[in-house]
Amino acid sequence: MARFFLWTLLLLLIAVSAAVVLVRGGIVTVPDRYDPWAPLDLQAAPNLLTRLKLARLDGDPGQCLAVLGGSRLRFTPAPDRESPAGCALLNTVRVTRSELGFSSGFTATCTLAAAWMLFEIHALQPAAERHFGQRIARIRHLGTFACRNVYGRTEGRRSEHATANAIDVAEFTLEDGTAISLTRDWGRDGSKPAAFLREVRDGACRFFAVVLGPDYNRAHHDHFHLDMGGFRTCR
Repeated sequence: MARFFLWTLLLLLIAVSAAVVLVRGGIVTVPDRYDPWAPLDLQAAPNLLTRLKLARLDGDPGQCLAVLGGSRLRFTPAPDRESPAGCALLNTVRVTRSELGFSSGFTATCTLAAAWMLFEIHALQPAAERHFGQRIARIRHLGTFACRNVYGRTEGRRSEHATANAIDVAEFTLEDGTAISLTRDWGRDGSKPAAFLREVRDGACRFFAVVLGPDYNRAHHDHFHLDMGGFRTCR
């Protein structure tokens, strides 16, 4: 059995290696959405390669800006800012709006901005249309950048907010002006707003590394925390 497993693994590695050579060499062409080396297309339906392509943007600022430039996000690249306090702003953009409006502009890492657009296009707006028959027109957020530790503690690791790699979202407003807030609507079990918020939370987990909401702890009772840090959590 062990020998069979090893031979199977070897054959699989040979097949994958051959596929890599054929695709990279241009001998075989595949659609960009199935090509792991093709740039991320924010509009394309997500698949198993989406998170890989998204993660790769973190090490390629130029490609990340190009990806954002093909979307409806309105942004300007921000200059890098070093910080001896562990709050450097590197590869960030200043966001003003997308298809929807924000309660205020914000600074975010380029990768966080790309994840936001995937979330907005493929999770947030479809959820709003399913539950309410209309789209989200505006969100109220609680900020992205804050040079602090997790939970504002005097000791411990830096928060993802310390590098503008996280955004906290508190409220969604529909096109007809109806506001859906986590403070008021999360606990309304059986209601459309509560069902919408839970679908939004689950959808965010497809694109962000960490998603924390009211079910996580009291500190998140009034907002979703979304970040692109090194951990993977969906709660």
